Amino acid sequence: MDRFAALIDALAYQPSRTGKVRLLVDYFAQTPDPDRGYGLAALTGGLSFAAAKPALVRELAAARTDPTLFALSYDFVGDLAETAALIWPARPGSNQPPPTLAEIVGALAGARRAAAPALIEGWLDGLDATGRWALLKLITGGLRIGVSARLAKTALAEWGAGRGTAVTVDAIEELWHGLAPPYADLFAWLEGRGDKPDVTGGGGFRPLMLAHPLEEADRAGLDPAAYRAEWKWDGIRVQLVARTLGQPRLYSRTGDEIGSTFPDVVGHLAFDAVLDGELLVRRDGAIAPFNDLQQRLNRKQVTAKMLRDYPAWVRLYDLLMEGEEDLRGLPFDARRRRLEAWFARVRPTGMDLSPLIPFDDWPTLEDLRAGARDNAIEGLMLKRADSPYVAGRPKGPWFKWKRGPLTLDCVLMYAQRGHGKRSSFYSDYTFGAWRGDDGPGGELVPVGKAYSGFTDEELLELDRWVRAHTTNRFGPVREVAPGLVLEVAFDSVHRSSRHKSGVAMRFPRIARIRWDKPAAEADRLETLERLIVT
Repeated sequence: MDRFAALIDALAYQPSRTGKVRLLVDYFAQTPDPDRGYGLAALTGGLSFAAAKPALVRELAAARTDPTLFALSYDFVGDLAETAALIWPARPGSNQPPPTLAEIVGALAGARRAAAPALIEGWLDGLDATGRWALLKLITGGLRIGVSARLAKTALAEWGAGRGTAVTVDAIEELWHGLAPPYADLFAWLEGRGDKPDVTGGGGFRPLMLAHPLEEADRAGLDPAAYRAEWKWDGIRVQLVARTLGQPRLYSRTGDEIGSTFPDVVGHLAFDAVLDGELLVRRDGAIAPFNDLQQRLNRKQVTAKMLRDYPAWVRLYDLLMEGEEDLRGLPFDARRRRLEAWFARVRPTGMDLSPLIPFDDWPTLEDLRAGARDNAIEGLMLKRADSPYVAGRPKGPWFKWKRGPLTLDCVLMYAQRGHGKRSSFYSDYTFGAWRGDDGPGGELVPVGKAYSGFTDEELLELDRWVRAHTTNRFGPVREVAPGLVLEVAFDSVHRSSRHKSGVAMRFPRIARIRWDKPAAEADRLETLERLIVT
């Protein structure tokens, strides 16, 4: 545990990507199995403990310390794990050796909920402040140390290359979903002590090819004849893996297996191919708004009513493998021809082809893009005709040209402390619109929450304003007087029974701070309701 604690502490203070990779490589080299495997799982989001949740940590810390002091400390620090680790008073005589990471994972994995408090208390008593912080981060999840799963796998590939196993991060990605913590077979292969893990039966994930936003400067230098255009559908990107050997799989863009949430899609994967597409809801022959798809996402249980009311559909973009033939090295035009021929021959159920859009010049596409919102489409995709399918986001082959955002002037209502580097600032903002009588005489109802879109300098200004205009506190959240207007940009708005206002914005972000506008002149809820996608 000491090595894992030292690692994530160092990563939290290391701003450089190269520096983070170096720290990870050293950890893999110096930490024995199975601890390094569990450390890798923690960094990549592969650990979860049903018996230990953040609420338990709060209860333990409040019981061991003065509850009011803990609440005030948590309000000031803004991070649960850091607050509990710093305030925790160890009991006299607690001098047992620190547990290994494998011991902690094994004990929590097999523990009943009633036994978890005693386990965690004992570990907290035996660890120093850094160790306690690392333990609580491990338990509560969300390390927030600037390390993505992709970066951890990149470091793993670099570490393997240093031991004579030439491997790319994409090769590790393709194995990843057939492996499980603590990844003993993977480490043995990368160290040259074993064969490459066989995940044939696991329906491996192939990293997706992504697009760059199309900027005006980019468009000026591109030849329209070199690109193919298609709609950017308003769903979620998925990969369908149906193999002769192994179970069919449905992966999200980040490689999460979501087949259990969409059995109506997986049930139709009765072929041998790997496909790239967009997961949508299709009803009566028409694509439904994204809000309908959102009713299906992240569901642990899918009812018959949900399957009936929100039927899933996949619109296919690309064919990556046909049988055992890997097509990713072919140009886009060749893959498209193969996709069309495959679709005509197989005629799969529950999916169709995303059509290509004929165009001669950029003004033609600009006109098409302008009308995208009326058809629940996000915008356009531009793909070079000669581009192979390359993992990641290479600049040039693919561009996304999204429709312009909607904007609304809203009133700041609540502010909450951020996480990580923002834990000392009020950086998460809930904002509202007026309902009822004109101006402040009406009711201010929340319509969204945003924590992006502003600069570091603007964050300092917002933080100062929140502290100076606080009217009430609820733990780490402050209620403020209705005096600051924020121009909020968002992609769309939908009906929502879960929100007091009855509506919910999609992807809201702060476009600018309207210091010049009185709160009474902010936009009204009726204005937002007129933009609802039906």
